[in-house]
Amino acid sequence: MNPNPPLPPDQPRFLRLFLASEREVRRTVLAMVPSLADAEDIVQQTAAALWEKFAEYDEARPFTPWACRFAQHHTRRWLERRAIWQRLLEHGLAEELTQRREALRPEMERRLAALEKCVEKLPEEQRRLVTGYYYDRTGIGALAEAQGRSVEAVYKMMQRIRQALLECVRAATAQEVEA
Repeated sequence: MNPNPPLPPDQPRFLRLFLASEREVRRTVLAMVPSLADAEDIVQQTAAALWEKFAEYDEARPFTPWACRFAQHHTRRWLERRAIWQRLLEHGLAEELTQRREALRPEMERRLAALEKCVEKLPEEQRRLVTGYYYDRTGIGALAEAQGRSVEAVYKMMQRIRQALLECVRAATAQEVEA
């Protein structure tokens, strides 16, 4: 890979497209790589490759599937380097995981939409904690310090928030099924 790839001709457009697709790219990688840290590395490699190849992107086609194909390619390379990919292929597990993921996609998208609505309903302080921890990836220690609370208190608060969000998502998805 070129250590200093040229900038794509439309950097803001690339960033907008990639950021809109990043969650799906991450899901694609996580379907085949169980380690979150390894998956994040692969997503970064995918972003760099997409950056390099953006000039070749066909605007007539959707960006997300194109980006996910890059993610699959980088994930396979990662697995091959670790001699895991061959074992997965021999047993058809990678294909099965991909098929299961595709089958579950509509349900996961409904749950994700419900989760986003549930997060919006949280009180401001709780929403800041969730956003800080899950979206901004701020550590619990930093969140506790910013809130003027102990780390233990923030952990307990996060546990209560997660439980409330789980109940909210369950209720929202149950209402969709009944409707």
